[in-house]
Amino acid sequence: MRGGEGVAVIEDLLTPAEMYEKGRLYAKITLEPGSSIGYHLHEGEMETFFIISGEAEYFDNGETVRLVPGDTALNQSGNGHSVKSIGATPLEMIALILFK
Repeated sequence: MRGGEGVAVIEDLLTPAEMYEKGRLYAKITLEPGSSIGYHLHEGEMETFFIISGEAEYFDNGETVRLVPGDTALNQSGNGHSVKSIGATPLEMIALILFK
């Protein structure tokens, strides 16, 4: 996904219509260990991840942090990020993309 490695499984939780067209994604994303979502930019929208299970290496504008269950990451419009599953178990997270 987005030039990352492995496979990302996306389970939509709401459609854009159900979000009153204020966003384009509200989904559970699962990444197997070693899988990733490649670095990409968000313009005119923001994205947030909430970690359900597993461990993530999250890269956001030059800073890399480790995320664990219960953590939230926010990427504002004009910024870029990537995420990689680094634990021994799949990374499960909720992703939300809203328009600016």
